[in-house]
Amino acid sequence: MKFKKILIFMTILSSLFGCSSVDPKIYSKNSPKMDIRNYLNGKLEAQGILQNRAGEVIKTFTVKMIGTWKGNEGRLEEDFVFSDGKKDRRIWEIKFSDNNNFTAKAHDTVGFAKGQQYGNAMKMDYILKVDVDGKKYDISLADWIYLVDEKTAINVSQMTKFGFRVGTLNISFKKL
Repeated sequence: MKFKKILIFMTILSSLFGCSSVDPKIYSKNSPKMDIRNYLNGKLEAQGILQNRAGEVIKTFTVKMIGTWKGNEGRLEEDFVFSDGKKDRRIWEIKFSDNNNFTAKAHDTVGFAKGQQYGNAMKMDYILKVDVDGKKYDISLADWIYLVDEKTAINVSQMTKFGFRVGTLNISFKKL
C-alpha cells in the first residue's frame, strides 16, 4: 500500500512539474526537409553517448545501420557496439499512414512507437524494454532526430520512468 501511495504521489508531481512536449509541427518551415524514408534508406553510421540522470556519460557506442523501403513501409536494421563490449541488434519495422505520421515496432518496444516528421525534424515516442544489471525496465523515450544536411543528422532522446528523466541519448548520424 505504501508503494502505491508513493507511485501516485510521483505521478501527480510528474504531471505538475514535468516538461511539456514540443509539437514537431513547429519545425514545418525548417530546411533541409526530413523524410526518414529517404534519410534512413541505405547505409548509415552513428556514434553516441548515454548519460545518466545526473548528466554523467556512462557509455559510448557506435551503430551501423541499413535501411530499406518499399513505398511507405520500411525496415531499419541497427547493430550497436557499446564501450563496455556489449553488442545489441534492433530491427525496426516502420509504416507511414501519410507523409507526416508513422508507427514503428521493434522486438524490445512495448507496443508501437508513434512518430511524426515535419520540416527538418522527426519525433518518435515509445516505450523500450531496457536491461539494467539483468533486470528489465520499461523506459519511455521521446526520440528526436534533426536533419543538419543531406548526410548528417543529430538525435537527442530523453529517457523517463514515471515522468522523471532517467537518462539521455545523444547520437550523430552520417549517411554513407
